[in-house]
Amino acid sequence: MPDITELILDDHEWFRRRFAELDHHRVAEADPTTLRETWRPIADLLDVHAEAEERIFYPHLLRSGENDPQEETLDAIGDHNDIRDGVRQADRHPVGSAGWWEGVDAARAANDEHMGEEENEGLPDFRLHAPSGLRDALGVQFTEFKQRHAGTRGLDVVDKDPQQYVDDIEREIAPPSDSSGDVSLGIGSLRGRP
Repeated sequence: MPDITELILDDHEWFRRRFAELDHHRVAEADPTTLRETWRPIADLLDVHAEAEERIFYPHLLRSGENDPQEETLDAIGDHNDIRDGVRQADRHPVGSAGWWEGVDAARAANDEHMGEEENEGLPDFRLHAPSGLRDALGVQFTEFKQRHAGTRGLDVVDKDPQQYVDDIEREIAPPSDSSGDVSLGIGSLRGRP
């Protein structure tokens, strides 16, 4: 089983190829059925992929990352929200209409930005600082999550407040001590740990 960073990269390549297919359909002025058949799997995987990263990858990046994982995570959750917003915008319009294409283009632009940042920041940070056994175990979880929620089955796909997301994960990592009054997140003491 490939580690989670490889699986995320595989999804990124799949997104690039499917969006290129949409480009071809756009130039060819494909019918709405062809556009729908191409778009729906992209839209669904964008949602599932983002949710899988939020539940599996980013909590561990916050634990193991060393290159400002909080900032990387805040940015990623914001990007996921922008991607979801583009998908929802497309879904509000007839397939192939100007409004639909605007939503598709918005989702694509947000996803392209997210993939580039993730490939240059979060993924290398995690690859360099998380043990391979952890990356492999998370790869299994990532694959199982995507299979269990194929087509967004069983997912409540909603935007998340990036700061609240990071705060919630950091509280799980280092719950505040009631007796000391110290509000430090204690992230430094966990660096390098699985």
